[in-house]
Amino acid sequence: MNAPLDLTTLRVIVAAAELGSLSAASDRLQLAVAAASARVTALEDALGLRVFERSSRGVRLTPAGQMLVRRGRELLADSDRLSVDLHDYAKGLQGHVRLVANTSAMLELLPDRLEQMAREHPLIRIDVEEHGSLDIPMLLLDGRADLGIVDMAHAPHGITLRDCFTDTLVLVVPAGHALAGASTIAFEDALDENFIALSNGTALSSRLVASASVFGKLLKIRMQMRSFDTVCRMVAGNLGVAVLPLEAVAPQLASLPLRAVRLSDAWAARTHRIALRSGTPPAPATRTLVELLTR
Repeated sequence: MNAPLDLTTLRVIVAAAELGSLSAASDRLQLAVAAASARVTALEDALGLRVFERSSRGVRLTPAGQMLVRRGRELLADSDRLSVDLHDYAKGLQGHVRLVANTSAMLELLPDRLEQMAREHPLIRIDVEEHGSLDIPMLLLDGRADLGIVDMAHAPHGITLRDCFTDTLVLVVPAGHALAGASTIAFEDALDENFIALSNGTALSSRLVASASVFGKLLKIRMQMRSFDTVCRMVAGNLGVAVLPLEAVAPQLASLPLRAVRLSDAWAARTHRIALRSGTPPAPATRTLVELLTR
C-alpha cells in the first residue's frame, strides 16, 4: 500500500520535530490539531512504523522519524526552490533567450543593454549571434531564434515588428576629400563617387542600391567589406566613400582621418525594430528582454 506521504504531511512532521509537539506544529502551519494528528497517524499506519514517540510532554522522533525528517527537509527545500523558480519563470525573471541582431544593434545598443539585463536578471541566459537584417526573419520562423533586431520597415509574413532604437546614416569620406567640408549632402549628389560597401545581402547595401536606382543610376561599388571597421579603413585610405551609421562608427571617426557628412534624404534616419514570430506568444524571459530593449 502506498503511504499517504505528501508535502503538507512532511511539513507537519518537520515542524513537530522542531517544536516538540503537534499542537505547536499545527499553530505554525495554521492547521487544526486533529487534522495534523490524523495526517501523521495515517502515514504511520500505512508505513507500519512509528514516526513519533508520543507522551504528555509532546512528541519525540523515532529512528525512522529522524531519517524521514532529514530527507523531508531536503524535499521541502527543493519544493520551495521549485516554487520560486516557477514563479520567476512566469514573471520572466529567469530563462533562456536566443537573440539575433544586425551589426548596428550589436555596436550601438546591445553592449549597454545586455550588461543591464545581466545585472537586473542574472538568471536569464542570453545567447547572441550577429546576422544580417534580411536573414533574421527566417531564423525566427525556423525556430532557431526567439528574438531579432532588424533594419526593416515592413514585416515579412509571419513576423511582427516593434520599434526599438534609431540611428542616422551619414556619408563617410576621407578627411581631404572635396566633400569633407560639407555639412549636408543629398545622396544623389554623391552617386558619382566610388563606394566602399558592405557585403551583398545586408539591409544597408540593399537600401543604397535601391536609392541609387530611383535616380536611374547604378551604385558604383569599388569594394565590399564585411564590417564597418574595414569599410572605414578603406575610406581612410582614399579608396572611396561609404554610407554608414554615425552612432556605430563614432570610434573610427575619432581615430581615423575621416569626415562624416549628413545626408538630407529621409531614409537616412533609420528605425531598427524588434522582430518576433507572429501568433506565438514569446516566453516570459523573452518578454522581459523586449521590455528592457524598448525602455
